[in-house]
Amino acid sequence: MAFLKLNADMGESFGAWVMGQDDKVMPFVDLANIACGFHASDPQVMRKTVRLAKQHGVQVGAHPSYPDLVGFGRRSLACSPEEIENLVLYQVGALHAFCQAEGVSLAYIKPHGALYNDMVRDPQIFMAVLKAVRAWDQDLPLMTLATRDTSQASALAEEAGVTLWFEAFADRAYDAEGFLVSRREPGAVHQDADKILAQARCLTLGEPLTTLDGSSLTLAADTLCVHGDNDESIAAVKAIRQLLDDLEEQA
Repeated sequence: MAFLKLNADMGESFGAWVMGQDDKVMPFVDLANIACGFHASDPQVMRKTVRLAKQHGVQVGAHPSYPDLVGFGRRSLACSPEEIENLVLYQVGALHAFCQAEGVSLAYIKPHGALYNDMVRDPQIFMAVLKAVRAWDQDLPLMTLATRDTSQASALAEEAGVTLWFEAFADRAYDAEGFLVSRREPGAVHQDADKILAQARCLTLGEPLTTLDGSSLTLAADTLCVHGDNDESIAAVKAIRQLLDDLEEQA
């Protein structure tokens, strides 16, 4: 059995504003999705986060978004496919500079927030992101959402010659088709550590989980995302790391 790699969004502080607890999360994850300045972060934070990832042997991924600092990248913007391709390239280039300065390789690309959700639902946006990945480095994987039916995403990625890493979420609610429930909806984000751990276990073992409407959903994923912005979620990250390590030992 191939066990999931654990990833988390990192480097989302900006100036004097602190977001997340990167120093507490980094030791427990395999992959760090580092913000590139459009929804969060700044040059100081980006370099510091790359350095922290290197210290803990964590792979670095670029986490580009729509240019929306005020909305934390969670609002869809009316960008053309060409604009999306270019804004992704711009942000990846910025993070790559800090990776190069710290002697770290950029390992993958994972869009953030509304751009991430929009590309899953809109083939034109998905192709624009794929073009950006291909233009930068065709060997870099693109991380995208594992839904009930990933055939369209897989076909587009094959056409572009880009590898996909499918991602599932331990702390988010799903709808019947495997899309994330909007954060505007009640129950969209799991707060209970036991519930988060139980969902992580289901996803790791390929077992069905229960969607928000009560239906059954099985997802095939390569990586598992968790968030670490409060003490409860830090505890969940540690518990999931232990779960993954224990399951791998037992295999």
